[in-house]
Amino acid sequence: LFLQSTPATSIPTVQVQGQQMSLQPPSYTAASQHAEQMKKPGQNFMCLWQSCKKWFQTPSQVFYHAATEHGGKDVYPGQCLWEGCEPFQRQRFSFITHLQDKHCSRDALLAGLKQDEHGQAGNQKPSNK
Repeated sequence: LFLQSTPATSIPTVQVQGQQMSLQPPSYTAASQHAEQMKKPGQNFMCLWQSCKKWFQTPSQVFYHAATEHGGKDVYPGQCLWEGCEPFQRQRFSFITHLQDKHCSRDALLAGLKQDEHGQAGNQKPSNK
């Protein structure tokens, strides 16, 4: 699955087995002030970077999004701003590895979501794979 990087003015599309699929949000999201935070069916993984809270269908989509939108060479702040993470100074390459290992595994994303839902960090321990 490849996400194409497009300017903010156009609607992103995803190539799925050779078919172009539009990612345009359904019209009802216009009523919400946080349209980007609307969860669509099949989207069970959330980017927990600072106040991003965007939903994705797969852990690899979250990783790609976070690595490019938050860890890109022009935007990376020099430390991981993932919810609940220690804000150590990290080189960008080290951060990308950290992101994949610590935050974007299926287990870590699901654990982070449970913490976020209930507002309690004590119950779910993120996996240390």
